[in-house]
Amino acid sequence: MNPGSSGSKRYPTALPSLAATLVRIESENPPGNESACAEYVHDWFTHHGIESTLVDEPDPDRQQVGARIGSGRPTLVLNGHLDVVPAGDPDEWTYPPYGGVIEDGRLYGRGSVDMKTAVAIAMLVALNLRADIENGNLDGSIVVHAAMGEETADPGTKSLLDAGFDGDVGVVLEPTQCRVATSEKGMAWYEISWPGEPAHASNPDRGVNPIDHVQPVLARLNDYDASLREQRDSLCGRAYATVTQISAGDGSNKAVLADRTAVTLDRRILPDETIGGVDDEIERIVSELNRDHDIEASWDRAETYSSAEIPIDHSLAEVFRDHSRAIANASTEPWGIRASTDVREFINHADIPAITWGPGSLAQAHTVDEYVDLEEAKDGREILERAARTILSTDSSEFV
Repeated sequence: MNPGSSGSKRYPTALPSLAATLVRIESENPPGNESACAEYVHDWFTHHGIESTLVDEPDPDRQQVGARIGSGRPTLVLNGHLDVVPAGDPDEWTYPPYGGVIEDGRLYGRGSVDMKTAVAIAMLVALNLRADIENGNLDGSIVVHAAMGEETADPGTKSLLDAGFDGDVGVVLEPTQCRVATSEKGMAWYEISWPGEPAHASNPDRGVNPIDHVQPVLARLNDYDASLREQRDSLCGRAYATVTQISAGDGSNKAVLADRTAVTLDRRILPDETIGGVDDEIERIVSELNRDHDIEASWDRAETYSSAEIPIDHSLAEVFRDHSRAIANASTEPWGIRASTDVREFINHADIPAITWGPGSLAQAHTVDEYVDLEEAKDGREILERAARTILSTDSSEFV
């Protein structure tokens, strides 16, 4: 099905069809191609009589969507993101990455599990709850986010919350196999770089090769990682510092010493750590390298996801645990997600209690031949609708 085709099929209300339609709209980030998918989500809401807004902040070329039904409390916010990581070489895929192929009970394609199926579930649950919200059978209200930029820490969800698409509690619909995460690790990417003095490789002694310093830098960062691994959060596991990239002489002639070398450090941050504290650790490491190895290195922090947590026994978490156990036999043991999600924007920025929860396996995210099991997705939709009905019929003081 082509999302641009005419007729009622353009705006399906069957979960497999709607999820496949979203997968077929390429929305890779980088570079940030969310607008076409946002326009479709906005049109879908409009077609079904739900008020929604195309939001231009923080980037008018990368639109996102906020929708709201009702004005009562409590207000439940269902958060999903539209961007997907690049699919890479399509020849590596068994099915076209943007084909939205359904076969043997699975939906294949980039974004199928991370996380367009969950966006489709949020849209359909909102549609199913609309009548009961509008006629007063449910006292509360519901908000849906279709956000931009989650994959690269852009402030899409933050902008939606600031634009008034907020509430009393939130659910970030990342794939957790319907297990409730009340905490998550943070993540920051640090680039540590230092200069060289270019010279022709036929006479290297006339310059300074910055690559010579890679070994002591890596040794110090490996020691840092080893010390971090001794830190453990009971829900999220260990802290890590992993070198993921090394670059030198990019774009230069291969016969010339590089003018600069850089390493990228992926730092996984536990809930009891702060970004400022991690910055201080990196500053100390760089200062030691400069002192001990005469490197003249500097550092910069790029994409940043802060860690976040709410109490394990928060009422929001308990509601979702109960319904997830009853329908999908999901574990109810306290748990924290080791990846980073937009739940931090709810908890840290907007002071809104939120969990990370959704159908599908995180192990499928970002993989070749990414897929979601549609039976799991069906269970997820039922859990979400039942949990939403429970929350929207409960006194809002229970969730604040």
